[in-house]
Amino acid sequence: MSLIQIENLTFSYPGSYDNIFEHVSFQIDTDWKLGFVGRNGRGKTTFLNLLQGKYEYSGTIASSVQFDYFPREVEDESRWTGEILQEICPEAQEWELVRELSYLSVPEDVLWRPYQTLSKGEQTKAQLAACFLREGNFLLIDEPTNHLDMEGRQMAAAYLKKKKGFILVSHDRRFLDGCVDHILSLNRADIEVQSGNFSSWMENFNRQQEFERLKKERLQKDVRRLEKSAKRTGGWSDQVEKTKKGTRNSGLRPDRGFIGHKSAKMMKRAKVIEARQHQAIEEKSGLLKNMETAESLKLSPMTYHTDRLASFLEVAVRYGEKEICGPLSFEVRRGERIALEGGNGSGKSSLLKILMEESYGKDMQGRQHLQSSESPAGSMAVCSGGTQAWQCRRNRINHTGTITIGSGLVISYVPQDTSHLKGSLSDFAEKAGIEESLFKTVLRKMDFARVQFEKDMADFSGGQKKKALLARSLCEQAHLYVWDEPLNFVDVYSRMQIEELIREFSPAMIFVEHDEAFRDMVATRVINVSSHP
Repeated sequence: MSLIQIENLTFSYPGSYDNIFEHVSFQIDTDWKLGFVGRNGRGKTTFLNLLQGKYEYSGTIASSVQFDYFPREVEDESRWTGEILQEICPEAQEWELVRELSYLSVPEDVLWRPYQTLSKGEQTKAQLAACFLREGNFLLIDEPTNHLDMEGRQMAAAYLKKKKGFILVSHDRRFLDGCVDHILSLNRADIEVQSGNFSSWMENFNRQQEFERLKKERLQKDVRRLEKSAKRTGGWSDQVEKTKKGTRNSGLRPDRGFIGHKSAKMMKRAKVIEARQHQAIEEKSGLLKNMETAESLKLSPMTYHTDRLASFLEVAVRYGEKEICGPLSFEVRRGERIALEGGNGSGKSSLLKILMEESYGKDMQGRQHLQSSESPAGSMAVCSGGTQAWQCRRNRINHTGTITIGSGLVISYVPQDTSHLKGSLSDFAEKAGIEESLFKTVLRKMDFARVQFEKDMADFSGGQKKKALLARSLCEQAHLYVWDEPLNFVDVYSRMQIEELIREFSPAMIFVEHDEAFRDMVATRVINVSSHP
């Protein structure tokens, strides 16, 4: 056991006037299983980079351990997986690597396959196993769940629970609860370390916020009372002071010494009250600095004229001659929120893309008919997010079965991929046909910093790109919302914010999401997408 000590850490990026960290001090035990949480853009990945010595900073980071970072970049993915993993843990024996892979249910034959043939989930688990074979190193794990399905997350959590000595950045609440024993929280005003899992930390955080909120309310009442008391006492003092030069009363002169003494005494009392008032104001200003505000979001789902929005009849996804899922039959009805469940590569995203293909195709047919004045208005399905829908249409997925989409059905789509995002937010809103001011208001409510509004979207973090796609969807009026892994990289607070939104407005949805807590809170029905061997 040893300590990682951070003292008076201050850091800002070159050219920036705002510090990411300012005079931060805390310490970490290298035996801890440490979950690292905080809003998108607060500096979690930046802190991991500082630990690795990638940036210059002021202050001190003292540690007797070497830091390893996960995930690692693999330049040539055509090489054998075993060769790549051996470079990560050069001192490990092959049998040790096979053992670690077995703990994560990764077959040992992946070692003799090209790395590029592994699924993203297999690559994640293989790298994780290799990293923990490096003795004496402290592992910095940056969002490992983005390529893991629900079963894979449970397996990885169980694996990490048996390990020690890591910092884990993750926004998945169940995943954190399953494997960490301390929480490092990057708050608005400070960094805090606390014993326990995410749920216990969140409970303590909310309890502290409630305590500070009640204390602030009491202090506000005291300030108002003291203001009135100081004003009243000061007024009395002025009135008494004026009588010093009063007229004679029954032939007697005013006792100016007594009047002056009485006036000074009342003025002193007013000053004491004023000092108490300022003290209360200062004490109040020190409260709720870490309050994570999550303003209520709004959604405007459209009401469809019939109960059934879309139907899947014996739909099966095929890659070449191989059938990877199905055949599936189900209907999407008004008010339903259907979650597609299944492992990596089971065809969940493909089903959503096929739905968007059909929607886009029907939209185009309807537009052609409208242009020739042969079809009445409202005879077509309408797909928002045109660029992504066009790409789905261009890259048609081979499938069998029938998907029927209601006439005039309007769909709002959030794709899994964010790599296409570039340009300004203003141009993005204009192309999407949504009101720019509303779009940016939604982003602000999701804790999107104003300074980001001027940046190119290509320079956004993964979480910021996802929030841009989600905000666009929330600004669109639609009958059906189709979301494909919308929460990748999105922080915990925004996840809970979106949960409350969906529960309040009850839109019709079909979605894929591996965050178990989110799915359990939102879904009204879960459909298992069976993966064929």
